[in-house]
Formats: sequence, structure tokens, C-alpha cells
Amino acid sequence: MQVYICMARQLWAVTILKKSDLDFLVVVKENVKDETKKAFMEMVVALNAQTPGKGIEMSIVKREVCDPFVYPTPFELHFSQMHIKWYSDNPDDYIRKMNGTDKDLAAHFTVIKARGKCLFGLAISEVFGEVHEQYYMDSLWSDIEEAAEEITDNTMYLTLNLARVMAWIKEKKILSKQEGGEWGLNNLPDKYHPLLQEALKEYKGMEPDYNMEMAITYANDMLARIQSEGRFSD
Repeated sequence: MQVYICMARQLWAVTILKKSDLDFLVVVKENVKDETKKAFMEMVVALNAQTPGKGIEMSIVKREVCDPFVYPTPFELHFSQMHIKWYSDNPDDYIRKMNGTDKDLAAHFTVIKARGKCLFGLAISEVFGEVHEQYYMDSLWSDIEEAAEEITDNTMYLTLNLARVMAWIKEKKILSKQEGGEWGLNNLPDKYHPLLQEALKEYKGMEPDYNMEMAITYANDMLARIQSEGRFSD
């Protein structure tokens, strides 16, 4: 089995990992047998137990969907920390069912091409084709469209993510969450700066003090701006 392993995001500091995850993408040439998936998952779960923060998030995809890019993108296997119980309770069921398509992979592919690191195998430019801007934007929207309802439960992530989506729309910049928050401090209305500063504090491992009323206002305002300027449909 020929494999290419890429990191979807650069790591800026160990402290940031207290509130973030490690994103990996594995590219294979042929179908992966269930016994191989299970052996791979055992390794990933063991490694996940050693990571700080939100642990590992990874997908296995076939090279044929990378160039030309296929959207929504088929995947052979996926793992994140939220799936540990399912895998632990019934690994055979997990292996059998954890496949399909994922819109979020358009964002991962875009980040890999712009700022990713190849850990093993061919160069990124040899494996990944262009992701059409329409697919990338749709992927971004699918991740934030419920932000107004979800921001009180996931304040740090959505506060920073909404800012970096706007940075893409305004300036075509592909940013980390930290960079998105910093971009927001330089480009978004002053009234949102305390919220962004608290989100950046939490991202760096410090205890935040959020104004949730402002967070909801921010989410609704940002979604309206993103829909308008990014030409997203309802």
C-alpha cells in the first residue's frame, strides 16, 4: 500500500495544542482492507492517548479523489477524539461504517496545499490538485452555518473561525485560528475586540471570561457579513 501522509495545519506552539488538535491526512493508491484499517486505528488510538488538547483528527482518502479534486470528497476512514467510545465499544462496526463523503475535506485540502507539511511520500504538489473556490467556500460555510446557535457551547473555536473565514473572503488569506483572531483585531469592529481577545486567551491555554450576549451578537453579525460578501446561499 503506497501512502502519503500530510499535516493539514502547521503547529505554532505546544501551548496552543491545549485547545487544538493535530490534523493529518493519509492518501493511499488503492482500497484499504478492513484488517489494515483496524491495525491503523489501533495505532492512531494509542497515539491519540499521548496527545494534548483535542487529540488527533485524521482521514484516509484515495489518491484518485485528490487530483482532480472530488467534492464532496470520499474518504476510506476517519477518526477524531469524539469517536473513541464507538471504536472502543465496537471496532468492527466502526471500521465497517466509518466511510463516505465529507465536505470538510475541501478545507483540509486547501490548507494542505497552502501551508501543509508532507511527512512521508510524494510532494504535496504531486498529489493534490486545485480545489475550486466554490467548493472551499461551501466547505467553510458548512462548518459555521449554525454558529449563532452553537457559539455559547464552542465559543473559542467559532469566534476565531468566523474571523478567519472573513479573512479568506476579504483577502484570500488562509490562516490558523490564532492568526484569524489577530486578523479580526486588526479588521473587525472595535466592539468585538474583547471577545476576540478572550478567544485568543483560551486558545493559548488561559481561562477566558466571555460575554455570551456579545458572542451571539458577533456570530449573527459575522454570518450576515459572510453570507453577503461571500455570496453564500441560505
